[in-house]
Amino acid sequence: MNSSASSAGLVLSSAAAWPAMAPRAEIEGLTLAYGGQPVLQGLQWRLDPGQVVGLLGRNGAGKTTLLEALLGLREASAGSVQLFGQPAARLDDAARARIGYVPQQSDLFEELRADELLAYFRSFYPRWNDTKVQGLLERWAVPRDIPIGRMSGGQQQRLSLIRALAHEPELLVLDEPVASLDPLARRDFLRELVEQVLDRGTTVVFSTHILSDLERVAFNVAFLREGRIALQSPLDELLEETRLLIGPEALLAALPRAGVGVEVLSRRPGRWLVRRVDEAALAPGLVAQRASLEDLFEALT
Repeated sequence: MNSSASSAGLVLSSAAAWPAMAPRAEIEGLTLAYGGQPVLQGLQWRLDPGQVVGLLGRNGAGKTTLLEALLGLREASAGSVQLFGQPAARLDDAARARIGYVPQQSDLFEELRADELLAYFRSFYPRWNDTKVQGLLERWAVPRDIPIGRMSGGQQQRLSLIRALAHEPELLVLDEPVASLDPLARRDFLRELVEQVLDRGTTVVFSTHILSDLERVAFNVAFLREGRIALQSPLDELLEETRLLIGPEALLAALPRAGVGVEVLSRRPGRWLVRRVDEAALAPGLVAQRASLEDLFEALT
């Protein structure tokens, strides 16, 4: 693996730089509603080459809707989505071949066996890494002798991931890709994901509700709230810059008036979650603690 990775093979530095290139995906003013109820509201988002973004949001926040709209699978009422400089809803075949996608619900042909399914999809892609496919089938213990419909949920999910990785996509979109995997299988998948990024500069976006998986890889996190991306930042920088301030509400409320540089992310009585605070300037009686990803999730989703 590339030396930018940790000895465990699971840490991707947020400082890893890729040559300046056009974004793999760019969303401008995306608005989408169901039954008159807004789901996405004027959403702005950009995904650059080599970025790995974990998409976080509460249940029902619209994560799946956003990923489907990103791929042109849902029609928006306003705004635009561009993939590789083309409208997402009207991609040519060459652009489609540069994308890998794993939906939340399996879309595999259940009557086929694994080898038959992969042979079918191989015919659609000019670039197909059969060595990678065979290695992953073996390493991830995907059975080849039974129909896909008789596989366990975890086996089907591993097969879906192999299918998405097989043609070495430049943009990989994954909706809850590890929900059915055990902890060891999730760790192995994340290692494979990091190698894909480091070796090829793949852009990856995936939603997950398993916060510990996000912390295994130091990458970007994007928080979806009220139909918009509330914040996107490298996770390691966000955790380094964010503090939980605890103390009397009067002292907390006085922070902006005292000229203490601070970005307030959330306020609860006696507990403010803030970013970029000058701890040396805090008044006696205030305690600053490092915030966890759980604290950020609660504040920003």
